[in-house]
Amino acid sequence: MTAYQTCARYVALFETLTPQNIAQLEPLLSEQVRFRDPFNDVCGFAAVQRLLEDMFERTRDPRFEVSHWSLDGECGYVLWTFTAFLPVLGSWQVEGVSRLTFDDQGRIASHVDYWDAGGLYEKVPLLGRVIRLIRRRLGRVQQAA
Repeated sequence: MTAYQTCARYVALFETLTPQNIAQLEPLLSEQVRFRDPFNDVCGFAAVQRLLEDMFERTRDPRFEVSHWSLDGECGYVLWTFTAFLPVLGSWQVEGVSRLTFDDQGRIASHVDYWDAGGLYEKVPLLGRVIRLIRRRLGRVQQAA
């Protein structure tokens, strides 16, 4: 499979991801695939599978909507929006981008997510007030500059 084919299949699976089809990701990933986001850094399919299963256990109606993806040589880029309902915190939505790299067989060697975790922190009652205050103060400094 080419990196392009892998990326297309990977994106399609993530858009329809359920606990029942997580295993379909395995042939698309290298044995030592690395997955990293603001909260996790794991290697190997078993660890990625546990992470995704945990997402389904801890959230309600999690969904990835991909608005764009592209391949540039050895790297793929996926622009997505994630939505879910989080117990205690409520509805949550975040936009992010994933950078994918591929091995010699066209399988995904790494998946690194980039997204602003501050929006999630803002939903935490006491911490949220502090984060919003910091954002407002930094926003004023940036506007004045």
